[in-house]
Amino acid sequence: MMTSAVAKCPRLRGFTLIEVMVALAILAVTLTGAAVAMGGMLNNATTLRERTYASWIAQNKIIEYRLSNEIPDVGEESGEVEYASVIWEWRAEVAETGVDNLLRIDVTISRPETDVVIRSVTGFVGEPVAPGQSNQAWSSRGRGGDDDEEENPEVRR
Repeated sequence: MMTSAVAKCPRLRGFTLIEVMVALAILAVTLTGAAVAMGGMLNNATTLRERTYASWIAQNKIIEYRLSNEIPDVGEESGEVEYASVIWEWRAEVAETGVDNLLRIDVTISRPETDVVIRSVTGFVGEPVAPGQSNQAWSSRGRGGDDDEEENPEVRR
């Protein structure tokens, strides 16, 4: 006749109900923390993607001003653009800088349903010149030669 292992060794036993419940509670807390961390990472990834797209849209808008080959009017302009299958709202504010023929452009990007600015980018646009002549105004400056002082007595070292 075979006897059971429990009868031979009365100290051999399994986990108690309390031990199992404590282990499950620890597991539940750990998994909840992991789920919250994963949600935060997904939210950060979405935010970073939106900021990157908004930055690209703002930079594209500034480049459009530069490539139009005309000085924009001082003031505000706004509109909507579709980018990455999403509608974005842009607002450009053109202001004077105090330097002749140089304007500052502040472009802000947001989503149409909110007033929250996702990204703001600043650029500058100057008077259009003939192709290949963009650096002509600066070509005689900063060479470090003595000619700079003779041509322009206000140049100081």
